[in-house]
Amino acid sequence: MNRRDFVLSTSAAAGALGLGGAAIAHGMKPAHAKGHAASGASGGGNDPKFRMHYAPHFGTFSNHAKDDLDQVRFAADQGFTAWEDNGMRGRGSDFQEKFGKLMADLGMTMGVFVGADIDWGSPTLTTGRREHYDKFVANLRDSVEVAKRINAKWCTIVPGVEARNIPFGIQTANVIEAFKRGCEVCEKSGLIMVLEPLNWRDHAGQFVRYSDHAYTIMKGANHPCAKILFDIYHQQASEGNLIQNIDRCWDEIAYFQIGDNPGRNEPGTGEINYRNVFRHIHRKGFKGVLGMEHGNSQAGPEGEQRVIAAYREADAF
Repeated sequence: MNRRDFVLSTSAAAGALGLGGAAIAHGMKPAHAKGHAASGASGGGNDPKFRMHYAPHFGTFSNHAKDDLDQVRFAADQGFTAWEDNGMRGRGSDFQEKFGKLMADLGMTMGVFVGADIDWGSPTLTTGRREHYDKFVANLRDSVEVAKRINAKWCTIVPGVEARNIPFGIQTANVIEAFKRGCEVCEKSGLIMVLEPLNWRDHAGQFVRYSDHAYTIMKGANHPCAKILFDIYHQQASEGNLIQNIDRCWDEIAYFQIGDNPGRNEPGTGEINYRNVFRHIHRKGFKGVLGMEHGNSQAGPEGEQRVIAAYREADAF
């Protein structure tokens, strides 16, 4: 399954969350229609806001609210203060404008959307070829307009697979050049491109998979519109040593994404001590968004309630 298909789907993986009754009790309330919950949405409750801006995506709460915008309202009622959607660029201006207004009305922060097309099979930005640069720049011009409609500050960039017939250092320079050209497009609007390294277990052959490589590219681009998206799930799979690597790359990190490993589901389903990681990020003064780019470990409304409980537990630091 490729990354775009994964994010646009929240098909639940088998297995229990394993948080226990105390985790569910922490901050959880019975589902009932209240507050922002709208037509088709069960649940709500106006729970206390989380310490940090955790961002669900469309599908995370689809059992509690079938309508996309109602899912945002439901999330706000549970205490979430942000949202992200990789596919927002393809949703059309009418939806984008409605979504942007709703987010403003709810006082929620928009997280990332994918800012440029990704070729998952053939080298693109790593080659340094003009046609790939031109397409990248054209995509970003579109993304700037999308960002205006939805009041977004960040867009995800994945530079694609490695070109094995080109030396590694030259490929790195080619990607730096792409980001420099992208910065020329983004700087007037303030849109920030965030480079996401991807692990090779799920995305074999992607050029950027380690945080230090992303850091090198960002130092080469040397622009406030080019930063790192540190996906905790991907970096645990690729390199581990999360907290030290976050510290090493800190001045270039603008955004985080979440998913436990293995399984890529909510915190508490794998090996990552998310309470410690969240505490560390919070103590360093991070005020941005942490995107919930993961599936639900259990199906149905109960699985969605467990996602909320997992974040209450991990957020209690």
